[in-house]
Amino acid sequence: MDVSLPVLLEDHPVVASVIDDDGLRAVMDSECKVVFLLYGSLLNLPAIVQRLKDGGKVVLVNVDLLEGFSGKDIVVQYVKEHTSADGVLSSKAHMVRAAREVGLFAVHRFFLIDSKSYRNLAPQVRQSKADCVEILPGCMPRVISWAVQDIEVPLIAGGLVCDREDVFAALKAGAAAIASSNREVWEM
Repeated sequence: MDVSLPVLLEDHPVVASVIDDDGLRAVMDSECKVVFLLYGSLLNLPAIVQRLKDGGKVVLVNVDLLEGFSGKDIVVQYVKEHTSADGVLSSKAHMVRAAREVGLFAVHRFFLIDSKSYRNLAPQVRQSKADCVEILPGCMPRVISWAVQDIEVPLIAGGLVCDREDVFAALKAGAAAIASSNREVWEM
């Protein structure tokens, strides 16, 4: 890819999170350029990614959710060598770092459930060297505004971004983009 992920998100701030075959069919008809693929298996991943690529999508695969894979760096190598994916997302710093090392886009996902998980955010981002960070749930404008001050990479608000109000609140708080599996959000 000739453009960085942060630049791509500037032009396409709504990311489609695809969680099943119905979502896959729907995203093909959407204007969303960037897709977070949140399902698949060892058997069908290459075909799913290729279908999205044939539809002109930029595809990042959540390597934590793939069936039949382990949580080891070799999964990233598999994605690089056996699919046409543009990148990966993971909640594991070593997986994100492995993606960067092989030239894939890398999004580090964080589930912010309490102050302890929030305090781990900046150190983990420094360790992973992610292109972007996705925080979940993404419907917390106050926390988004804190996080954008504490990290040096663009932030994606994901998870429970359900409507126009959530989208605008996240973007106003400083999120570079939002990610949602809600098809109504994809059309914004």
